[in-house]
Amino acid sequence: MRKLLLLRHAKSSWDDTSLDDHDRPLAARGRRATVAIAGHLAALGRPPDLVLCSTARRTVETWKRIAPALGPGGAVELDERIYAAGAVQLLRRLREVGDESSRVLLIGHNPAIEDLTLTLVGSGDTRLRRRVAKKYPTGALATMCFDGTWADLRGGAGELTAFVRPKDLERAEGA
Repeated sequence: MRKLLLLRHAKSSWDDTSLDDHDRPLAARGRRATVAIAGHLAALGRPPDLVLCSTARRTVETWKRIAPALGPGGAVELDERIYAAGAVQLLRRLREVGDESSRVLLIGHNPAIEDLTLTLVGSGDTRLRRRVAKKYPTGALATMCFDGTWADLRGGAGELTAFVRPKDLERAEGA
């Protein structure tokens, strides 16, 4: 069984309008959200075997802020193709993953992350699927499982097992 984690980068800053979109950093809210996401990922136990991350500053910062909570793990690939990719291109990229990786974390952007999640999910909790379809906010993480190889990954193959948003995690911490 393979596990795919699809993380939309944390909230970015629009304070400096002179910056190119690719170069926007995380906002204070995004930095706070990474703490919650990092804790959630650490609680899952096993770190990903492979992290695929867009080269945009906000995605790289998201990764750098959650990585210490995961401990030593597998390879990290900063892939410029992820930045402007749509769901089809992201699926192609995932099909390139070697079979030695059973757990992959992909950190990217909307609408591609949301579209890919909805494309891949064929089963799982219908309430979670509706939440994904309603809104995939910054810092949100979808987790799905599927059988087979990465090369054979196709639409409808995944079972959505979790969908968490930073505000859900922050509420749980405050409870």
